[in-house]
Amino acid sequence: MAMKKAEMEAHRDAYERLMNQARAAQRSGLYRKAIELALSSWDHIDGMMQYERRYSEKEFASIEAIDLVLKYAPLLFDFPSLDALEALLKERKRIERDTTEDLGANLADARALMWDAHRMWEQIEQNPGFRQDELRRTLDGEQETWRSIAEAWEKMGLLGRTPESGSYCLALSTRLGEIVPAKCSACGAIGRGPKAMFLEDTTCAACGTRVPFTLMPSAVSPNSAK
Repeated sequence: MAMKKAEMEAHRDAYERLMNQARAAQRSGLYRKAIELALSSWDHIDGMMQYERRYSEKEFASIEAIDLVLKYAPLLFDFPSLDALEALLKERKRIERDTTEDLGANLADARALMWDAHRMWEQIEQNPGFRQDELRRTLDGEQETWRSIAEAWEKMGLLGRTPESGSYCLALSTRLGEIVPAKCSACGAIGRGPKAMFLEDTTCAACGTRVPFTLMPSAVSPNSAK
């Protein structure tokens, strides 16, 4: 059913309000909160785009609320948010049709980045003080990718980088073996276990289903718990 102007405008206003909050959370280092706010704005993307295209003649290369999730979800091993984006693009095909970037390809790139980040995290966790310039030799891939991940994690408070002989020694600010809380995506029950356990689908003790778990904010970094 076609939206009236007032409906489209209301969606535009709601989208902007949530994204203003997401930007503020991002500036404060609350990256998981920023993702949550961006996800909340997705219900308003379609109406917002219709309003902007019709009344402001705006064209979209991409969508900021989607770009924010694509940027940070892989670095926080946030599988459910990327799955939610896949579902959004399938359900509301207008979003991808009316943007010039290939959002499906961007999603695929984000999933690949998440697995690279997972490999890098394990390497550093098992070898505290590992040199940044040795990542390509050890993990293959492109050194620029590893450097970019390291710099992002440092900014997010997840990684320490100590200059040494023209490179950096890397040490995690949190560890995958740490016992942390995580929420079942099926029933919402909170379970506890090693952080590494929740990087893949896990059987919920409460409902018995094997599903993705979402790490609670305190399980990601000290900054995200603020």
